[in-house]
Parts: sequence; C-alpha cells; structure tokens
Amino acid sequence: MNKNDFSILIGGAAGQGSRKAGLLIAKIFNTLGYGIFIYDDYQSLIKGGHSFSLIRISDKEPLSHSRSIDFLLALDERTIEEHEKDLNKEGTIVFNKDRIKNSKGIGVAIETIVKESGGIPIMANTALIAGFAKIMGIEWEVLEEILKKEIEREIDKNLEIAKKAFDGNQSIIEVKRLNNAPRPLLTGNEAVALGGVRAGLEIYYAYPMTPATGILHYLAEHSQDLNVCVSQLENEIAVINAAIGSAYAGKRSMVGTSGGGFALMTEALSMAVQAETPLVIVESQRPGPASGVPTYQAQGDLLFSLFAGHGDIVKFVIAPGDANEAFYWTARAMNLAWKYQTPVIVLIDKELSESTYNFNEEEIKKEEGKMWDGKGEYKRYLNLKDGISPMAFPGGKGVVKATSYEHDESGITTEEAEAIKKMQEKRMRKFELMREEAEKMPSVNVFGNLQSKTAVVCFGSVKGVVREAAEEAGLKMVQPLILEPFPQEQIKKALKGSEKIICVENNASGQLAKLLSCFGIKVDEKVLKYDGRPFFKEELKKII
Repeated sequence: MNKNDFSILIGGAAGQGSRKAGLLIAKIFNTLGYGIFIYDDYQSLIKGGHSFSLIRISDKEPLSHSRSIDFLLALDERTIEEHEKDLNKEGTIVFNKDRIKNSKGIGVAIETIVKESGGIPIMANTALIAGFAKIMGIEWEVLEEILKKEIEREIDKNLEIAKKAFDGNQSIIEVKRLNNAPRPLLTGNEAVALGGVRAGLEIYYAYPMTPATGILHYLAEHSQDLNVCVSQLENEIAVINAAIGSAYAGKRSMVGTSGGGFALMTEALSMAVQAETPLVIVESQRPGPASGVPTYQAQGDLLFSLFAGHGDIVKFVIAPGDANEAFYWTARAMNLAWKYQTPVIVLIDKELSESTYNFNEEEIKKEEGKMWDGKGEYKRYLNLKDGISPMAFPGGKGVVKATSYEHDESGITTEEAEAIKKMQEKRMRKFELMREEAEKMPSVNVFGNLQSKTAVVCFGSVKGVVREAAEEAGLKMVQPLILEPFPQEQIKKALKGSEKIICVENNASGQLAKLLSCFGIKVDEKVLKYDGRPFFKEELKKII
C-alpha cells in the first residue's frame, strides 16, 4: 500500500451517519496536510438502503476517486457484501463487531462502547472513527482536535466514547504528518454559493431539487454571515419569475435546480432574454428523463441547456469541473450576466455538486454593469452600437420598463417590422460581443502531454478523472469551460495536431461530441457511461 495515496470507503444504512463520519475522517487527514477528494453515494431514502463515502487521500492533489479500496469501514454487513470485491490485496476491513460476526479484518465493538458510556446509537460513528484513527497510527491529540471542532452536541460524551475505542485498538501503520498547511474542504455546491456571493449575490431563490439543494441549505444556514436573502418558493416557475423580478429591481439574483426544475423555467428564461434581465441559473444534472434517478450522476442536460428557450436566445452556458472552478466561474457568471444583461447558466452535475474538494480560492471581484447617467429621457432598450443598453432601476428618476413582448427603445410593445428587426439585431450584436469575450477568457483548459497525437475531451466534473487517466496514459486532455458562445478558436488551437479525438461523457448519446461536430470537429471515439455512476480512474485509463 502507498501510505501517501490511498482510498477509504465507509458505508452503512441511511440514518447511520456514514457521510458525516467520512467527512470527519477526511478532515483528520486534511489536518495532517493531505489532499482530499470525497465522493458520496446514497439512495433516495431517509432510513435503510445503502450509503457510502469514498475518500481519496493523497500527498498530491487527488482529482477523482478510485475503485480499489485500501480500507473498508463497515457500519453494517451490507457494506462488506457490496464492496469487499473492491478491496485490494493488502486492504483492511474495519467493521462493527456488534452487528457483523463473520468478517475478516479488525472488529470494533462500537455499539457496546456507546451503550456502556451511556451514549445514543448515532455515536457509534464516533467510536468507529476513533478506532480507525488508532489503526492508522494517528495521534489522539489530532483526533480530539477534530472532534471538538466538528461535533456540536454532547462533545464530552463523544470524546469519552472516542477515547475508549481509540485505546482499545492497535496501530498497524503510521500515517506521517506532511509539511502542508490544511486547506478548506468544500463541496461543489458550497463553492457555487460562495462564488455567487463573491460577485455580489443578494437574493437566492430555489425549490429543493437534488443535487442542487445543497446550495439552498448552505446559503440559508449562512445567510446572515454572507448577507444574502434566501427564499424557498412553491415551485421552479415561481423561483425564476421571482428572480427576474428582483433583478429588474436591481438585486443580483441566482436560482438553482436540476433538469426537471429547469424544464419548468424555460419559458421565463426566454422572457429574461427578451427583457434583457441579468440572471444566473445553476443547473445541477442528474439522470433523466423525468425524475430519473434523483441522487445519482449524469451529464445528460448539455444540449438541453444550450437550446433551452424559444426564439433566438442570447445567453452564456458555463461548465466548471471542480470546486475551485465552480467558485471562480459562478462569480464570473454573475459578472457576465450583469455586463451583458442576459441569463447565464452554470451547468454542473451531481458529482461536482456533492463531492468534497480541497479549495484554493482564486481572486475575482464584483464587476458593475453599464448604468444610466440620469440625463435626458430614460430608454431601457436604447439601441446602441454594442447592443448593451444602460440600466436603471425603479425608484429613481427614469421610468423603467421591462417586457416579454418585442418592444421599441422605451420598452413599448411593437409589432412594426422595422422595430422588430432592430431589436433582434441589437441582441445579436450583444451576442457577438459575448462570443468575442468567450474567446478572450480562459475558456479551455489543456492538461497532460501536449505533444500527444491523441486528445481526450470532456466537460464538467469528468475533468478530474479524465485528467488523471490521461496524464498517466501520456495523452492530452482538453476541457472546454464555456460551451455557449462556443470558444471555437480556443478549442481548435487546443486540438491542433491531434490525430485522434476521444470524448468522455456521463451520458448515453455523446452530447459534447455532437456539439463539437457543429463546429467541424470530428470525434473518433466516444467513451460513455450512463448507469448513474461516475467514472473510476482505473476503468477509464484502461479504455482510453
């Protein structure tokens, strides 16, 4: 076993707290200077079923999770039944000895320890974490520090339980403390929330829909600290219309949903384009069609996001690939929305939304849009050369109109042919500026062997696993971040000299490959996975 790069899986039934336990284990190793990546797998259940967290620990930056498990931590027997096959030859099982009787490995009597200490059943997690920490050769002081920081209730009782489990086990390896400072651990949803705040987010609207719900929960929990108003409304139609209303009134607004909720938003999306109202829409994908598989992974909404809305739609679609990019590009999305007075879709997915990453903050600030100077008669849709009209908000000097109908410069509804033509051309001039800006921004990432004749192309959360697999295989990896307006020149430059192009996607139809073909880029091979699970590095490396 490589003691500086290994995988831990902790699993149990829903309600046993395996996810919280996995996060605590990750925070212990983060304190010791290790890089962290956590993938959470859970069913759409409150109790029962099977949930697990797969934690990658590395002295480098882990970008994905691994199928091969070094330590299997089992709160129930099903965890062993499901995952023992993935335990590597040198791997170790640490299990709940009170429930699992016939397992190889190291048993910890976690429920007995809790009962003898007068604790409650959920505290069995604390005992398992502590027993595992001792097995890994981690000092008690490190464990104690994390527990005191992370457990909010009955900390003395939890520490008593942890000490008994810790002292009752023996170390089998010794994990070294690295000379790296601990870094923040954020989920993609949390990074999206903070990115919006960084660029001036004032109001967040949502109706709960997995996997975007974490944004709602995080902003609601921290609304006072972040100075953000958070509103949960009755459905997604109400959500986007309320956001358009608050943006019209001058407040930076963002909404979050998944594919089914976004489907309900598309009529209002068109209205935002027509009314030239700035708005950020976070669309976190999950398997479809319809309700699909609510808590699992997919990238099947790319084409839907690109073509959503009726008429000639003017919008950005941006697809970050990890928590760092989610923070930066959500902030940039907010700035772009207010610069060009149009919707911006931030397209993420389950793996990015709910996985946990080390976070390295990148500097970005709020940028102001073009504002009216208060002189003369105010025309909301003033037909300027760049297509971007000065904004004003109700309550000031001018009369501020907004409309879903085609209109003249003042916002008065029109059916005159020449006026219709002028306003459509105005919006399209704006889109040309958006296209130019997409080419100027760092819209495409390139990693791996730049001299390779084979390029692997992907978008979104697949970035991490593709990058690791491509780099180990000596291939070039290309990741477009902006998908609309498509950065055609940057992509072609990144793919120059490639004799074979492989597209890797979490969908069944190769939607990114279809998009590339629209710009004359021929994809030679498609690697598609559509069972609700993300790629493992081992399987992807073997395929490519």
